[in-house]
Amino acid sequence: MVKKKKSGGGQSFLKGAMVLGGSMVVVRLMGMVYKILLSGMYGGVGTGLFNAAYALYNPLFMLSTAGFPIAISRMVSESMTKKRYRDVKQIHKISVPMFVVIGLACFVAMVIGSFIYVKIIQAEDTIFALLCLSPTIFFGCLMSIYRGYFEGMRNMTPTAISEIIEAACKLFLGFSASFITMKICMNQYYSSGFVMGIKCSSEAEANAAAVPLAIGAAITGISLGSLFGFLFLFIRYKHRGDGISTEDLRNAPPPKSNSTIRNTMIRTAIPIGLGSIIMSIGDMVDSTLVQTRIYNIMESDPDSLLNVYGSLIPDEVYYGGNTHIYLYGCYGIALTLMMLVTAVTQVFGTTALPSVTAAYTSGDKEKLKKSMETVLRVTVLVTIPSGIGLSVLAEPLLSLIYSSPSVANEVEIGSKVLTVMGISVIFIATSTPLCSMLQAVGRMDVPLKLFTAGMIMKIIVNYVLVGIPEINIQGANVGSMVCYGFVTVVAMFVLCRRTKVVPDFVSILVKPLIAAVICGVAAYFSEILFDIVFTQKIATILAVIVAILVYFLALLLIRAIKKEDLLQMPKGNKIVKILEKRRLIR
Repeated sequence: MVKKKKSGGGQSFLKGAMVLGGSMVVVRLMGMVYKILLSGMYGGVGTGLFNAAYALYNPLFMLSTAGFPIAISRMVSESMTKKRYRDVKQIHKISVPMFVVIGLACFVAMVIGSFIYVKIIQAEDTIFALLCLSPTIFFGCLMSIYRGYFEGMRNMTPTAISEIIEAACKLFLGFSASFITMKICMNQYYSSGFVMGIKCSSEAEANAAAVPLAIGAAITGISLGSLFGFLFLFIRYKHRGDGISTEDLRNAPPPKSNSTIRNTMIRTAIPIGLGSIIMSIGDMVDSTLVQTRIYNIMESDPDSLLNVYGSLIPDEVYYGGNTHIYLYGCYGIALTLMMLVTAVTQVFGTTALPSVTAAYTSGDKEKLKKSMETVLRVTVLVTIPSGIGLSVLAEPLLSLIYSSPSVANEVEIGSKVLTVMGISVIFIATSTPLCSMLQAVGRMDVPLKLFTAGMIMKIIVNYVLVGIPEINIQGANVGSMVCYGFVTVVAMFVLCRRTKVVPDFVSILVKPLIAAVICGVAAYFSEILFDIVFTQKIATILAVIVAILVYFLALLLIRAIKKEDLLQMPKGNKIVKILEKRRLIR
């Protein structure tokens, strides 16, 4: 459908980031509630089965999209900047059949690959989760067509709404299906002594037999969410169009040929997609490696690992041969908080790409410098304090979120993981917007090269360190730190060399670092003080509030926030006037 109104310039970087960021907060909160509920019901083993399914899904999903959403976003943004509106329409038309075929192929590959993967990781119960997750690849692939298209126009709202629909289905439908499945299985045991045809001699054994089925049912909600998310985007595009007017199309130059657009899309998508695929395959290898190395420890020298964790590993897990899945599940509990930070900076990467592409395409170096500095400053303002905060408040934060006594042991192990993970998340989260900006300025090959080298480093470090009983799952954190630290530093260097722009690193890096350290100190000592007077939960909440207030005050006092950044925000003029009256901004 063609809109008759005149097309606009889309949302600014910060407005787009706020739209996607707001939705991402809702999505992650729903996701966190979902995982808390599942962890509370199914413990470390259930969490391990859930995460193991995603380890295979992620690389196949990346293969199914293969960088095409980013390629579409970049091509649409570039065409919009040049007012080649007919090209924009052709880009969408060509992308649809490509995504349908690729999505179906990868869906089939996951179904077949699931039966091989479960044997490799010595966890055949994961098969239910894998098969229930596989349709998500196809529907997620279809969603990517529309998300990349709208994002290229700097309209982040459709993506934001579709993500909320996905998360809501995952939480409500997924958890409901899981709860009902568990009820049915346990009722079968109580009435017949069997769970889905399996004879169980005790309630604990029946529960262990039912958990894989319940996790599979929970993941069904994710597949349904991807279906409904796609349907929303499809209907939204059909009924409301994309904002390109009839006049825009009439005045636009003739479109490029289908073969030219298709070849450009493929050339753009391949290096981007390969970089994502390399990272996802690396994560899958990483997941497999962590579990198999711990499994090997339990076979060759179990006492050394038990000396580290003692009674924190339940007897039924140890004697059931599921210690490797259990510890990986504890690692996954820590990942829940880390992913909140990476989700926010992923938003920055998504909104940065069309914004920086437009600035780079226009040839305006001053505009490009401002765009780059805004992306970097906003990213660092989030990543550094978040990483320090997770490290400082690891145990109280996880205890606050996972409050069920049934997962107390998992929380204790996970908090030690999160203390180290907090530092690595700074580099993990910062690398995403950096690589998006490299793709925006035409260096799609660089993230691929960096991620390949980084993942090789990570796998080597993990293999060595995870195999040491005293280090075990903490080795995965060190591997991530080495990998993403390398990617972040080199990506920044290449970006500066490519654009011939040197950002103001004092404003971008040094000032936020100072404010973040002050924030971390405030969080640490305020939590100790509040803990004397209040319960731990209230003390943790108050400590977080104090840390946030101290951080923003420190940012304003050392002039780490720029006036032009605030002006891009909704109601930015009012915010600037208030701060100028108090001489907190210039």
